[in-house]
Amino acid sequence: MVRFMSDDDERRPGHHHQTARPTQAVVLAGGQGSRLRPYTDDRPKPMVEIPGTGTPIIGHQLAWLAAEGVTDAVVSCGHLAAVLQDWLEAAELPLRVRTVVEKEPLGRGGGLKFAAARLPEPDQPWYATNGDIWTRFSLRDMADFHDERGATATLALARPRIPWGAVETNEFGHVLDFIESPPSPYLINAGVYVFSAAFTALLPDRGDHERTTFPRLARERRLAGFPLPQGAYWRAIDTAKDLTEAAKELAAGPPPHGHGPFDTTPVPHA
Repeated sequence: MVRFMSDDDERRPGHHHQTARPTQAVVLAGGQGSRLRPYTDDRPKPMVEIPGTGTPIIGHQLAWLAAEGVTDAVVSCGHLAAVLQDWLEAAELPLRVRTVVEKEPLGRGGGLKFAAARLPEPDQPWYATNGDIWTRFSLRDMADFHDERGATATLALARPRIPWGAVETNEFGHVLDFIESPPSPYLINAGVYVFSAAFTALLPDRGDHERTTFPRLARERRLAGFPLPQGAYWRAIDTAKDLTEAAKELAAGPPPHGHGPFDTTPVPHA
């Protein structure tokens, strides 16, 4: 039976899975979401509903994780934690969910480590996702990519579209074309991860792992980047405009090639 568990519940005995594909995940859901006000005045950012769905962002995330084979999730709460916990307790969830609440801010790396301590199988790999990401792609493929490269950590990579129109010129300064919302020339961290069991011990107790742990792993060639596959959907919900755009994309159905919220052109692997 799937049920919600608070951090006060006894730890559930784990069943060891001899597979590279994780069945457990951490969702970082403690942000204040100040740029989403007034939506976040009375609820944490992951509890903001995508217009037209009747479901908060966290609901979409948990459904996606469950569909990708995750059976246990730890949700790290902070801002207005009780609102999120109440929703989780009342919802019909497709997987087991436990919440943890930071007594004081630990930073993103410290928050990950704090939440990972409550995973049911500490000696097995795990997924992690930021609580404001709405996406759909194969986590199983990402886990296989991670395993094939022998990585300690793998992050999903997106190529977002620039919100402004671009102007193309030639070497003489003549304007050749206007391009509406072109894809960025840079890849970004998409906020979804696969971590090996050993990664947890490398996280700082406090601070940001992207300034400490990730650079160290990159120097040691133990950090991999998984380009989101062509046709995958990805959007970070940061502002009210993002909510509006997400609702439009939902109403329009799956975006045609090249017209989604980010470019999905495959990136050659090193």
